[in-house]
Amino acid sequence: MESWMPFFVVVTTLAVVVQAFVLVLLFLQLRRTAARVERTVADLSVQLAPVVSRIQILVEDVTPRISDIVSDAAELTRLARGQAQKVDRILTETMERLRFQLIHVDQILTGAMEAVEEAGSRLRKTIWGPVAEASALIRGIQTGLEFFRAARHGREPAESPGERHDEGMFI
Repeated sequence: MESWMPFFVVVTTLAVVVQAFVLVLLFLQLRRTAARVERTVADLSVQLAPVVSRIQILVEDVTPRISDIVSDAAELTRLARGQAQKVDRILTETMERLRFQLIHVDQILTGAMEAVEEAGSRLRKTIWGPVAEASALIRGIQTGLEFFRAARHGREPAESPGERHDEGMFI
């Protein structure tokens, strides 16, 4: 077993040396990569610096305008709300006035209809009433004359068509 010991020491030493060599190569490669990344970042920084400054100037220039637009929009909203409330109030008042006017027109028309109806009723009573009475008196006289004429000739008086009509009126 002792004879194997120097062999293991040599193998272990070789493994440590190979690891050290690999680590040195990794370090050198990492340094080259880091240098490339730094150059790329520097190039990007140089190229983006004007763009960033322009964006910053644009944002500084646009910020007051955006603030003005927002305040103007708020003012327009406030004015529109006020106008909408005025229109609503005017429409409500107009509808109320229209309703009162319709009620007033309805009352006037109802009164006029009642007056026309009353005038028609009075007309019937004052003109048609006496005409109906005169007509009835004339029919009565006609019937009496027919009765006397029929009695003179010795026959029964014929029933006139007007009498059948009058019977229905006296029920």
